[in-house]
Amino acid sequence: MTMIRTSTPVETGKLPSQLGYKDCFTLLGSCFSDEIAGIMDSLFFNMMSNPTGTLYNPASIAAVIRRMDSREHFTMDDVEEIGNGIAAYSSFWHHSRFADTCPEEFLSKANDFMDKAAGHFGKSSVVIVTFGTSWAYRHEKKDIIVANCLKHDAREFKRFFLSPEETARIWSEEIIPAHKDKTWIFTVSPIRHLKDGLHGNALSKAALLAACEEICSRHSSCHYFPAFEIMNDELRDYRYYADDLVHPSTLAVRIIWEKFRSYAFTPETVALMDEAAKIRSGLEHRPLFPGLQDNAAFHEKYLKMKEDFLKKAMP
Repeated sequence: MTMIRTSTPVETGKLPSQLGYKDCFTLLGSCFSDEIAGIMDSLFFNMMSNPTGTLYNPASIAAVIRRMDSREHFTMDDVEEIGNGIAAYSSFWHHSRFADTCPEEFLSKANDFMDKAAGHFGKSSVVIVTFGTSWAYRHEKKDIIVANCLKHDAREFKRFFLSPEETARIWSEEIIPAHKDKTWIFTVSPIRHLKDGLHGNALSKAALLAACEEICSRHSSCHYFPAFEIMNDELRDYRYYADDLVHPSTLAVRIIWEKFRSYAFTPETVALMDEAAKIRSGLEHRPLFPGLQDNAAFHEKYLKMKEDFLKKAMP
């Protein structure tokens, strides 16, 4: 009897030099990178993600890397009031979650994050970059590509499409050569940008895929992980999407993560991840009766387990 296939498995291969807890990670890009960053953080990896918040287009991601390299602080000239009558302040570099009702407080927070991020990025041996869309916005008066339009009048911006050639040029000729000591893993976000229309979204993803191919063909330090293909081919079913039918469901993220950890990490590291997950579960355990003295001892036990684990995993 012929077995009926219910999906098309995506072969990921293996990262040539697999990774471990000894590595220092920076994750940049779309909200899919935030999902992976959240998992890695829960497993005690030495990592940092998106110091200005979620980023979508390749030019804005590259701009944040340049900012970390230069360690240039944001100034009051960068601060913008959010539109639509929202009494809060942010910048065209930042996701709205950084916004603050006090411009000085926003600026202090933004620069504090950037200082820490610059130090971490400098030490990072691995950078995971997730491109979300090829569509971008340029602020006409400031002449900058923005990461966030901050609900300003659309007439302030010019919307344009980053070609595969331009994206590949930015990364292959400017960003990668400046960081030859790092391993780069590129992915294309499986999250659909429906505001671009289905055809516009398809064009956008195709341009990103072509750009990744070109970048990785030029630099041996650059590698591609097929998160987009796993979601769109192996998991081709709306049950793997969240209720908005745009973002991957929790199950889909977990499946893609399982494939990524097999692709990127040594078997010894995968075994350590399983140990880390058990410790994390213990640390996040919510006791049925919070006031009991035994609860503190239980928590202290798992804190000690975490401390011992980190000494073993990151000697």
